Amino acid sequence: MPFSRYRFLWWFSCHYLLLMLVSRLGLLWLAGNSAGLDLLDVLTSFSLGSLFDLGSLVYLLLPIAIWLTLIPLAWRQHRIWRGAGIAFSWSCLFLLLTLVASEWVFWGEFSSRFNFIAVDYLVYTHEVLGNIRQSYPLGLWFGLCALLATLLQLASAALMRRLPTWRALRRRELLPGLALLMVLVSIGLNAEDRNQRTNQYANELAGNGLFCLFGAFRHNELDYQRFYPTLPLAEAGRLVRASLQTPDSQFVSAQPQDLRRQIRHAGAEKRMNVVLITVESLSANYLGVFGNPHHLTPNLDRLAAQGMLFTRLYATGNRTVRGLEALSLAVPPTPGQSIVRRPNNEGLFTLGSVFRSKGYDSLFLYGGYGTFDNMNAYFAGNGYEVEDRTSLQRDQISAETIWGVADEDLFGMALRQFDQQAQLAKPFFAHLMTTSNHRPYHFPDGRIDLPQGSRNAAIKYTDWAIGEFLRQAQQHSWAANTLFVIVADHCASSAGKTEIPVEGYHIPMIIWSPGHIPPQQVDRLASQIDVAPTLLGLLNFNYRSQFFGQDVFATPKGPQRAFIATYQGLGYLTEQQLTILNPRQKPQTRWLDPTASQEDASAYQRQAIAWYESASHAFRSGAMQEAALDAETLARR
Repeated sequence: MPFSRYRFLWWFSCHYLLLMLVSRLGLLWLAGNSAGLDLLDVLTSFSLGSLFDLGSLVYLLLPIAIWLTLIPLAWRQHRIWRGAGIAFSWSCLFLLLTLVASEWVFWGEFSSRFNFIAVDYLVYTHEVLGNIRQSYPLGLWFGLCALLATLLQLASAALMRRLPTWRALRRRELLPGLALLMVLVSIGLNAEDRNQRTNQYANELAGNGLFCLFGAFRHNELDYQRFYPTLPLAEAGRLVRASLQTPDSQFVSAQPQDLRRQIRHAGAEKRMNVVLITVESLSANYLGVFGNPHHLTPNLDRLAAQGMLFTRLYATGNRTVRGLEALSLAVPPTPGQSIVRRPNNEGLFTLGSVFRSKGYDSLFLYGGYGTFDNMNAYFAGNGYEVEDRTSLQRDQISAETIWGVADEDLFGMALRQFDQQAQLAKPFFAHLMTTSNHRPYHFPDGRIDLPQGSRNAAIKYTDWAIGEFLRQAQQHSWAANTLFVIVADHCASSAGKTEIPVEGYHIPMIIWSPGHIPPQQVDRLASQIDVAPTLLGLLNFNYRSQFFGQDVFATPKGPQRAFIATYQGLGYLTEQQLTILNPRQKPQTRWLDPTASQEDASAYQRQAIAWYESASHAFRSGAMQEAALDAETLARR
């Protein structure tokens, strides 16, 4: 069969490679001067990117080649086939142009190629498509893509007739050849191979959107023991136990992997209500107290002056589920997707379970649909009473987006729920999750002096809603005995020139309770995983802990640390350095303090490995279950 049967493959290949080049040029322009790319970065990105473009092209060509092989050549002469061919080629161009536009939008939001976030978005199509419809002029964009597809097809009509007809190459050679190439690409080309430069923007530019998307899908969960550097489990456990040992704690066994310890405080326990407000995408640099000059957070700045402000707290990740995981489980982020979204995540030892053991009711209140990111199932499966936007009546919603109701509506639901709890004469712990500081940044009119539709406006609205919530709460009897905690789930952006930019994980936390918490600043380096044990310490609770986090006030003065991570890059941050663990790579150490002794890199790396290896093992072995394993079972494992 002559090669003319496959002339469309040439046409498709030319257009695909051309549009991938256009996409990369557009992303380079979006990166701008702030990316700090030099000429070698750009040359490496485009040369290596061409390899990824060709690799992804092979995957697309094989099914098209099979289809062209199965269709008899005689059909090609029929006008219906010719019409279908024109429609198919136009559809290919339209989809490729839509792919390019999608990559530009995704880069504008996350400063990266498609990654695990994009995979998650494909799972939760209702929320994501709704958000896209509310945030962008889709009609205009699709219209432009359709117009460009038409113009490209007309311009390339002559090209189609001039493409090679290599009659020496037949389908018995083409199909096996493409299949062999696909196997070679699958074995020899990995999405992580694009990371050849120290500038992370250059590495992202080198990728290919489709290749990175399917790479992220394949590696949505990673086995730490298989892909990351390890220590003997007993040694890793001993290192973690040594870091967790405090004057007020005593381990219940001598087994290295058993982190259970009895926490005992002098004096009576404080049975206060606790309201933990997790704010969507609240980077520390948006607050005036951290130097923002735009007066976006007058209420939070006031609360920071009146309460306990943590100045060096870091988020564990760049997604809401990572924040919820760290705040509820007090565990370092394990590679891959969050535990909130994994199987077998029920019955875990959580902050809520400690409060329940003290006679509290534990609540999770969310302004969106809790099916997103498995939030409802996770919290309900771990003993929380769950309420989300489905609990609200129409007249209780002042504004909403596909992500959730306005923050003031969430706080209204919370006030009603807390009043009911007060009538039961039981203390309560409530974990609230806001949504308004999320694109499309829509909220009720007349609340603030900025127009809707921008991040700054959404932040100022969220600040207003928190201030109004606390003002109304003070009119309720239960508020005088309540600890209010305000913390971010993650930063608005964690992108930067480096793989894990430290500044992209810095978040605020304020603990406010007039008459109970005096004004003060806590300047110790800490992580979201330390929030739960620190709150329990402030309440003077005695309990048996399985947390990896530490009470910052009980930890002896000494080396401080935080855990910051992407889906695959696991960071261990101290005041001197940042150690990063990546799959099948040697640990990397980035020195933050130029005066520090750089001979200690191996010690920091061993600490990083010990913490992350132990956390991953604890979840997989079942040691994070609320019904903790006894020492003998742990020893057998």
